[in-house]
Amino acid sequence: MDDTYKIDYKKLEFKCGLEIHQQLSGKKLFCDCPTINSNKEPDIKIERKLRAVAGETGEIDEAAKHEMKKGKKIIYTANSEDTCLVEYDEEPPHQINQKALDTALQVAVLLNAKIVNEIQVMRKTVVDGSNTSGFQRTALIATDGYIETSKGKVGISTICLEEEAAQKIREDNKSITYKLDRLGIPLIEIGTTSEIKDPEHAKEVAAHLGMILRSTGACKRGIGTIRQDVNISIKGGARTEIKGFQDLRSIVKVIENEVKRQLGLIKKGKKIKEEVRKAEPDFTTSFLRPMPGAARMYPETDVPPILITKERIEEIKVPELISEKIEKITKKYKITRDLSKELVKTNRLVLFEKLTKKFKKINPSFIASTLISTTREIKRKFNIDTNKISEKEFEDIFFYLNEDKINKDAIINILIDCAKGTLDIDKYKKIKKEELEEGIKKIIREKKGLSVGAYMGIIMNKYKGKVSGKEAIEILKKLLKDS
Repeated sequence: MDDTYKIDYKKLEFKCGLEIHQQLSGKKLFCDCPTINSNKEPDIKIERKLRAVAGETGEIDEAAKHEMKKGKKIIYTANSEDTCLVEYDEEPPHQINQKALDTALQVAVLLNAKIVNEIQVMRKTVVDGSNTSGFQRTALIATDGYIETSKGKVGISTICLEEEAAQKIREDNKSITYKLDRLGIPLIEIGTTSEIKDPEHAKEVAAHLGMILRSTGACKRGIGTIRQDVNISIKGGARTEIKGFQDLRSIVKVIENEVKRQLGLIKKGKKIKEEVRKAEPDFTTSFLRPMPGAARMYPETDVPPILITKERIEEIKVPELISEKIEKITKKYKITRDLSKELVKTNRLVLFEKLTKKFKKINPSFIASTLISTTREIKRKFNIDTNKISEKEFEDIFFYLNEDKINKDAIINILIDCAKGTLDIDKYKKIKKEELEEGIKKIIREKKGLSVGAYMGIIMNKYKGKVSGKEAIEILKKLLKDS
């Protein structure tokens, strides 16, 4: 369909819900292995073949049947520094990770949800090979929550705590290879209701939920640690689940293209089946498997139910939301909201507050800009890794600036030297006004008749980093006027 085609989502009876999956840091969900997702060379290799079994209803799930028919050999590789017999399905799961459970309970409170009285871990049949056991362990934590958005309330139907699946490395006609290091990492899954109004609204909801999750301080960061699945349907179409979103910016375009795909099929009189599709890099979708049903779920017998008492709920420490923290920083230090957001996002806030408290003569906005904008500019322009600059080095730089021993103009060069490990602070120390005045007089005597700009070029090159441009031009203009 034409890209310029205007979609009336209300007229289409568009319904959309999100599933957000966020990895947690610390230990894995059912063992004591760390959640580092090791990048070391594998020292474990296992080969298996999996088959689907009947669930609690006595039926085999359609999605499980679909995967089993492929008949492929499953190859698992892993590193022993972050995997154990639990990941290899050679040992029963240990007790559930209480810290991860507490984080899930925090999220439930932040989402205004009703926490269940008893947590029952369930087995969800997965036969694509991504779980060595043939199922994923998942537990319902809370239901019936909500968030406020620019287009009204959006309900939170479920909040679950589950184990992350293994990472697919490669696949051919005969086998699929998975890396087990990711398997078992705690994963919070948030499912919304279908009240999302349009693609832009979906992006807003996903961003808001991501902010709430990060506010706990327990989330892993980086590519692949948070994923979004989108469920959509339109009048005359069929419910479709789209997987594979890691970048919020792609949500809008992928949803638009999927709606256009279904409208095109409806126009041709073709029946649309419920199915799971994959979001492709070009913002289209491709078929993955049939839509799974209730037949895939049954109780986990190796993990006992967990009672959630009133006392435990009352002891939940509700973290400050990142959005609230940003507004507070902006107001308190009188800096831009963008700088406040970046201080929080880059984990520079603690250092920023320490520096502003210690060095009262320096404007907080300049400190924030140095930590965020200047370091970013150095990385972009000079391809220098400013992450190598230590907190102690930042503190030393601002000490000299606070004591008026260096100029602001020298900061970028000082930071570059710090990142390179070649800093000699003495070469940037300010020269006395009298010395600067004598130096400029000498330049004027030796280079008569130049423009102000030409003189300034010579002066700033000679006293690079040791004088401020403002002070130099004031002295230069005075001397030229008097001469």
